[in-house]
Amino acid sequence: MKTKMINRLTLVSGGLLLVALLAYLINPGSLAQNISLIIAAVLAGIPIAIKAIQSLRMKAFSIDLLVTIAVVGAMIIGEYTEAAVVSFLFLFGDYLEGRTLRKTRASLKSLMDMAPLEATVLKDGIRITIPADEVQVGDHVIVQPGGRIPVDGKVISGQSLINQAAITGESVPVSKAKGDQVFSSTVSDNGYLEILAEKVSEDTTFSKIIELVEEAQEVKAKTQKFMERFAAYYTPGIIILSVLVGLITQNIHLALTFLVIACPGALVISVPVSIVAGIGNGAKNGILIKGGDKMENLAKVNALVFDKTGTLTKGKPEVTDIKAYGVSTDELLQLAAEVEVTSEHHLGKTIVKKAEEKGLHLVRQPSNVEIIKGHGLQAILDTKQIYIGNRSGAEKFGIAIDAEANEYMLQQQKNGNTSVFIARDKEVIGIISIADQVREEAPATMAQLRSAGIDDLMMLTGDNELVAQKVAHQLEIDNVYSELLPEDKVSKISELKTSGRKVAMIGDGINDAPAIATADVGIAMGGTATDVTMQTADIILMSDKLDKLPYAIQLSKSTIRNMKQNTYFALITVALLLVGVLTDNIHLASGMLIHEISVILVILNAVRLVGFPK
Repeated sequence: MKTKMINRLTLVSGGLLLVALLAYLINPGSLAQNISLIIAAVLAGIPIAIKAIQSLRMKAFSIDLLVTIAVVGAMIIGEYTEAAVVSFLFLFGDYLEGRTLRKTRASLKSLMDMAPLEATVLKDGIRITIPADEVQVGDHVIVQPGGRIPVDGKVISGQSLINQAAITGESVPVSKAKGDQVFSSTVSDNGYLEILAEKVSEDTTFSKIIELVEEAQEVKAKTQKFMERFAAYYTPGIIILSVLVGLITQNIHLALTFLVIACPGALVISVPVSIVAGIGNGAKNGILIKGGDKMENLAKVNALVFDKTGTLTKGKPEVTDIKAYGVSTDELLQLAAEVEVTSEHHLGKTIVKKAEEKGLHLVRQPSNVEIIKGHGLQAILDTKQIYIGNRSGAEKFGIAIDAEANEYMLQQQKNGNTSVFIARDKEVIGIISIADQVREEAPATMAQLRSAGIDDLMMLTGDNELVAQKVAHQLEIDNVYSELLPEDKVSKISELKTSGRKVAMIGDGINDAPAIATADVGIAMGGTATDVTMQTADIILMSDKLDKLPYAIQLSKSTIRNMKQNTYFALITVALLLVGVLTDNIHLASGMLIHEISVILVILNAVRLVGFPK
């Protein structure tokens, strides 16, 4: 039956109970009183019985079945008052439960309400307004001050402060100008922007956030799965016990009361309502948690492994020096950039950016490009083989590094730079030095993580040892492993898991994806993460802020703690009610009222998570 119809039946049933009460006050036991009670019980009992039958068809014993049996039994033995009150309270409890649960999903609804409906695009010099889902990749989108951005793309003209709360959870606006990336559903506070659409409609980051949160709220935690299995056996068990109570005591009323009071409503809902509220809070604050099981796993983590570039550092490295051998520095930079155009790596993008800033024209197209994970890449450019990468890769491919180049590299590394070798036909023709700065929030984040109970903080990186140690020293990270290939990172994660640790791995690059998949919990830095890494990860920090990580861990622990509170409260309530029934201190209607109140209290306790950590 539709929700609106059930709500109407609940309202009518409640009205009939008031009529019955009035009839009782005027003439106790009158025909009008009994007719009102019978109609109220039937009207409220119909939707309950329908749900019970639907569950039986699916070979499942539901709580609705217990209530249906009790109501029918009460009607048969002439307990019309209790039949009407029990069915009304159960239906009314369902209504309150649904109403309160909707509040826990309010963060998702508020996100969906932010989706832009229209877009202004520039076609043949004319501005036209079209539905946002009709914008095509490559369109020039116009956003006026105060307007909502309808696509993911790159700013090609204009400047504005952008409110990115819908994506990152951060309310402080971020300045965006030509060349910067912007996201769908963010708001231009004070400036005019012209944007080149790169991702549209369902492919935008915002749309993926909505999809991920919706999917996550359906993914069940291990505890929730256990509770559902428990309920599947509990319900038929209670029916059998009720029959035994009736046979032993010869008291049908007591057996029916036992049947209803033993309903595990609060127990069944205790876990999912907490999980939904916790996931909703995370989404509101720029943390996407892909399901209750991921939430449980994060709460148990005691070892946290970091990638370096783009995770502990800003992921915005800059070229600090260019050393060329036998060619000009511009020629070296142009050659390297023309090859690195094909790369997704941070360092490659940095080289391309530097070349563009210097106005170098990247016109030649490399061929036979081969990405060598953990080392760099090889390609053919102007019939010559080009290698761009680190020292270990150069040595692996038989590229000789003379004493002068080696000394220069060591000095650059001591200064905290990463050295990128460029070789042509196995001869080193230059070294490009690149440095990345540690995130401002990283030192405080490390302290917060230790306070949150993370015993082991570790860094795994493909960068050289000197650079890795310098970053680790700044952040007081004791365990550092450098110059690692992706498979080496996987081996180290597996080793930690074997030792009994619950391991989380956080990174953002394609080369981090295998290690992220191997860890107990994989975390992606959404601001800089590749699509592959975000798909692999269990948790995505949409804001490019490392300090969201302690928040995510504290949220997961609070969610699991809330879930346990609800479970224990529900169990204790059922136990006390059953004792009250067997000692004749609690009866059918009063017991049902207490039961429904316990359901509401469980939900209200979970709703507190929506405001965490307030």
